[in-house]
Amino acid sequence: MKVLILIFSLLVYSHAVKPYALQFTGVKVEHTYSNEKKENYLVERKIDAKCMNISVSAESFEDKNITNNISHKCKKTVIKTTGIIQPLYINENIKTYSEIEVMNFLYSKTSKNSAEYILVDSRVKSWFDFRTIPSSVNIPFEDLKYDEDFEEDFNKAYKNLGIKVLNKNKYDFTNAKTAVFFCNGPWCPISSKSIKYLSSIGYPENKMIWYRGGMSSWESLSLSVTKSLK
Repeated sequence: MKVLILIFSLLVYSHAVKPYALQFTGVKVEHTYSNEKKENYLVERKIDAKCMNISVSAESFEDKNITNNISHKCKKTVIKTTGIIQPLYINENIKTYSEIEVMNFLYSKTSKNSAEYILVDSRVKSWFDFRTIPSSVNIPFEDLKYDEDFEEDFNKAYKNLGIKVLNKNKYDFTNAKTAVFFCNGPWCPISSKSIKYLSSIGYPENKMIWYRGGMSSWESLSLSVTKSLK
């Protein structure tokens, strides 16, 4: 009997998807746009064939070589703007994820049980509509604080997180979802502000995870993003 159990365990393990392999196999998800339109995406790393033979050397990354010899399909544009470079960790209770862990979160958590897990885009709606990580849900930082002029947005934000609002200053976190938060990049403080604020009102810290790299890191690695909502 023990032998059979061992063989079964080995078969299950051998067919289990290892997180690092998801960048090659992709993750199937469904994304809901802000206009409620739904679309299926395969979240994967997309690298043009022209980029495969670029040598990883100092010469390849010289400005002149990039300008004259590198295909535009192999380049990513980063706009340098104001912001505050964030630390690697918020605190010892809140995990920080890389792209591999985010993909595994989509594969093993949100796509299988959206009632308990959620990927949160903490940016304002215009950024979310421009492009985001497929299957993420837009919960802007501003919507977490009660404003009588935007009460509907406030209630929607907490409903998406699985939190019951008892009144504007009291919450029931019994069914709070495990949430991964992100924003524009390592210099963007919005997602960490969301986490810190939710922690201050009682959201369990072991249910909050931070994707520090955000859209900047995600796109720099040629991972799938949504279409712009026109």
